[in-house]
Amino acid sequence: MHVFVTGASGWIGSHTVDELLAAGHTVTGLARSDSSAAALEAKGVAVVRGDLDDLDAIRRGAAASEGVLHLANKHDWANPAATNASERAAVETIGEALVGTDRPFVVASGVAGLAQGRPSTEADPNPFVGPDSMRGGSENRGFDFVEQGVRTIAARFSPTTHGTGDHGFIAAIVAAAQERGESGYIGDGTNSWAAVHVTDAARLVRLGLEHAPAGTKLHAVAETAIPTRAIAEAVGDALGLPVTSIDPQDALSHFGFIGQFFGMEMSATSEATRELLGWEPTGPGLLEDIAAGAYSDVRVA
Repeated sequence: MHVFVTGASGWIGSHTVDELLAAGHTVTGLARSDSSAAALEAKGVAVVRGDLDDLDAIRRGAAASEGVLHLANKHDWANPAATNASERAAVETIGEALVGTDRPFVVASGVAGLAQGRPSTEADPNPFVGPDSMRGGSENRGFDFVEQGVRTIAARFSPTTHGTGDHGFIAAIVAAAQERGESGYIGDGTNSWAAVHVTDAARLVRLGLEHAPAGTKLHAVAETAIPTRAIAEAVGDALGLPVTSIDPQDALSHFGFIGQFFGMEMSATSEATRELLGWEPTGPGLLEDIAAGAYSDVRVA
């Protein structure tokens, strides 16, 4: 299959591209910089130059493909409205390019906010609808195209897709611990996060692209519920720092942008995903990764 990938040089995207190539697929990646383009071309990936605001480039890449993985996101925490708008526009552009083709379209999403008081499941509907909602309501917008002959699939990622080289949420938590001289958790630290190793996530995305029916919601979840206090303790042990409870009112000032998420309940299961695709995670767990030094190269910005 010829697959067009947005976010092809990013954290999850780069591992997914490697997974696709190893499985015999050909790949075209969206690249916004010379360095990203060079890294993709070195792997044998064709390149479409542009970013998430270059809808013409995205349309060309999608139209020329046999399937699309939309893994890019601006993640501009200082301007979430712009991030949401670009995300929605990209999904609409790709969906429109694939109308009537029955080609697969995997839309990156997340498990945050799907359920209250319990781990979310694949059966939980995504509550974010409309351009002003989280991610611009992109999961639901993507599913709008199913009735127009697009095999849309949602890949809902854990709040941490971890591994050596990760610069996401756990890296931000580690950086805050280094800066503050203590590894913090919010409140009593009993709220939990789901987690998945990046190689397991990449394999799941490839399997979903190949086999998942239209309208499928996949959970990239290897570990259902890791208490955030346990995450802070693992970071503290790895850095040789004390572990401290942070008052919820001080979360943003202590952690920076990650403070708005670290106190949230973001647990999830993946039983339906595993049964559908025969996917079984094999990578290390989050706490194991932290202890093994996967985040030892994180530096305070």
